Amino acid sequence: MIPTERNKRIEILDYLRGFALLGIILVNILPLLSVMSPSPHSSDAVYQRFLYLFVEGRFYPIFSFLFGVGFYLFISRANAKGENGYLLFLRRILALFVFGFVHLLFHPGEALTVYASCGLMILPFYKVKKEVNLVLGGILLIVLAIFAAKVFMALPLILLGLAAGQYQVFEDISQKVRKVTIFTVIMFTLSIAGLCCQYQYVPNLPFVAGKTNSIPTMRFLQIGIMAGPFISAFYAGILILLLQFSVIQKVLSPLKSYGRMALSNYVSQTALILLAGKLFNWFGHIPYQQTLYVCLAIYAIQLIFSKVWLSFFYFGPLEWIWRMITYRRVPPMW
Repeated sequence: MIPTERNKRIEILDYLRGFALLGIILVNILPLLSVMSPSPHSSDAVYQRFLYLFVEGRFYPIFSFLFGVGFYLFISRANAKGENGYLLFLRRILALFVFGFVHLLFHPGEALTVYASCGLMILPFYKVKKEVNLVLGGILLIVLAIFAAKVFMALPLILLGLAAGQYQVFEDISQKVRKVTIFTVIMFTLSIAGLCCQYQYVPNLPFVAGKTNSIPTMRFLQIGIMAGPFISAFYAGILILLLQFSVIQKVLSPLKSYGRMALSNYVSQTALILLAGKLFNWFGHIPYQQTLYVCLAIYAIQLIFSKVWLSFFYFGPLEWIWRMITYRRVPPMW
């Protein structure tokens, strides 16, 4: 059973998950270590602006969208094997919620509980026509983006991922290069427009997100949320196009392993950040730019670990537990 399932993996999704994780940690580390507010006109202030222009709100949409794609693939494949895909998925998101609840104790901004809750709400849409899911998800995303309701945007993103699964967007992606190129060019154009608009409100002084009363700064952050899905789509499109070259696939192969162990790596990112903060007394004492170096070190550790682990085992550690709970049997590890 395992070799067949492994052959069915859509590897492009693993690359995208790994890519999304690389960006997510750059933002998550800030509240986890209570990063110091940058001094005006410093390199830390420049890095803060960079994060809020090109990283914040640019990677979690990819992760949310991919959860929707995985949602569709999981139920479809379970049903195709004669199993009750709905029951298995309910167990799956229940287990995910438990993982998320434990994670929430250490990381208040964690996303697993959000995904589990959204998965439950989206479940009835599995049988809805793909055109309806696409239109509904698109309209809901636009409305929430206009109001900069970031906390609720995961729901339409997951619904759009479900629609993408229904449309089989990622199957035989190499045969759809022209369509992906057109899509990426459109998203690039919209991204440039969004970034230019956001840049008009770049704060002169450093800020603390969620605690600022400055109208220009609030506008800067709101436009960033509105432009986020377009920039995310552009990032994903560029990566997909690059991966059409075998040499790029080989160079980025650690990213594929990183994405295959997305759950383990997402949770262990928090563990490594908190451990480093404890060991080096960084809580409230680390500047913005130094967090980049911490993230680079965590990248190295996790990318190497993921590559080595998957050379011996089929699943990541938490993925194996997740699978065991879902199917109520112990899956083979190798």
